[in-house]
Amino acid sequence: MGKIKLKDIDTTAPKDWDKDDTKEKLNKILVELDELQNLLYAECKHSLLVVIQGMDASGKDGAVRNVFGKLNPQGVLVKSFKTPTPEEAGHDFLWRIHNHAPAKGYIQIFNRSHYEDVLITRVHKWIDEKTIRRRMKAINQFEELLAHNDTHILKFYLHVSPKEQRKRLEERIHNPAKQWKYNADDFKEAKLWGDYMEAYEDCFLHCDKIPWKIVPADQNWYKEYVIAATVRDTLKALKMQYPGLKK
Repeated sequence: MGKIKLKDIDTTAPKDWDKDDTKEKLNKILVELDELQNLLYAECKHSLLVVIQGMDASGKDGAVRNVFGKLNPQGVLVKSFKTPTPEEAGHDFLWRIHNHAPAKGYIQIFNRSHYEDVLITRVHKWIDEKTIRRRMKAINQFEELLAHNDTHILKFYLHVSPKEQRKRLEERIHNPAKQWKYNADDFKEAKLWGDYMEAYEDCFLHCDKIPWKIVPADQNWYKEYVIAATVRDTLKALKMQYPGLKK
């Protein structure tokens, strides 16, 4: 894959996509996902890792809630990687990540992930270019290791526009139901938009052994449909079967 330029990719749904029709399709997919997740858990031969990355207010939490929220919580796990604790920082950067790799039968969602260690750390120049390259190589090897253990990896970048991001961040100030999400630092990070886009584009180029899916995220109904359909298609392709009676 050549270098992806995010400025050349739309952040909205294709013009011929209807919101109501798409939401109806999404509901049908969610019914399929419920059965497929049950199959995954019962057969216990594969696992699924869903990596969700994106700028602040790109809709990561909503995607987790609305795509995976109705599945059996017994087989779906969610982990959000924030600033490393002192113990985590004392180890290699993947130490805290590997412990949350999914066991067979499980869907594991990373709401932010190991990619933060080559994104925010890079934008703020907390690590140098040599370290970035080493980490990218380690990420590719880590994902390859998981794939060899029958873990199927889906990597989504939620592609929101600066205008829509600003609107959502301001909503966190005025909407009582969203004020708990407000963080003044989000506005500071938004000013580094260009640096983040360059960092993401470099990730897409050098960490593409497992391909990325760029998801237009200005409209939540389309974003959620794309993620759900991709997860559904991935699980269906496994051709899973319920195990028979134990002998």
